[in-house]
Amino acid sequence: MRELTHFNEQGRARMVDVTEKAVTHRRAVAAGEIRVSPETMVHIKNGTLKKGDVLAVAQVAGIQAAKHNWELIPMCHPLPLTGIDITFHLSDQPCMVEIQAAVTCTGVTGVEMEALTAVSVAALTVYDMCKAVQKDMEITNIRLLEKSGGKSGDYKRED
Repeated sequence: MRELTHFNEQGRARMVDVTEKAVTHRRAVAAGEIRVSPETMVHIKNGTLKKGDVLAVAQVAGIQAAKHNWELIPMCHPLPLTGIDITFHLSDQPCMVEIQAAVTCTGVTGVEMEALTAVSVAALTVYDMCKAVQKDMEITNIRLLEKSGGKSGDYKRED
C-alpha cells in the first residue's frame, strides 16, 4: 500500500513539494452522469429552459472549474493547463446526460482532480439550469476513466 503524502511529520495536512519532479505530458479523462426525467430531457434537447442552453453553459462551467480547481481543492497545485474538452452524450434509456472531461498539461503533477472537478461542476450546472422543471435529478457515477504521464505511470479504468 502506498504512503499518503499530504501529511507532514506532525500528521498535519500539507501541500506536497513537487519541485524535483520531472516535467511530463499529463492527461486525465473523467466521466459522470446526471439522471433526469423524460420531460427535462426534452427541454435540454429543445433548448426550452428559461435559463438558456443547458449544455453550452455546463460546458463553459466545466472548463472554468478545471482551470480553478486549485482554488477549490486545498492541496492541489495551480497548473498551466494546455487543454480542456468537455463532451456530452444524451441518453433516453436511461434518461441522463453523460458528461466526459479530458484535461491535459505539461507539468510536474497530474490533472486527475481537474478532470473530476470539471465533470462535477458541469453536472451541477445542468442541475442548476434544470431545477425549475425538476428537483429530483441525480448526479451519479463520477469517476476517473484514465490518466497518463508522471512517475506513477498510466491508468485505465476497467469496468
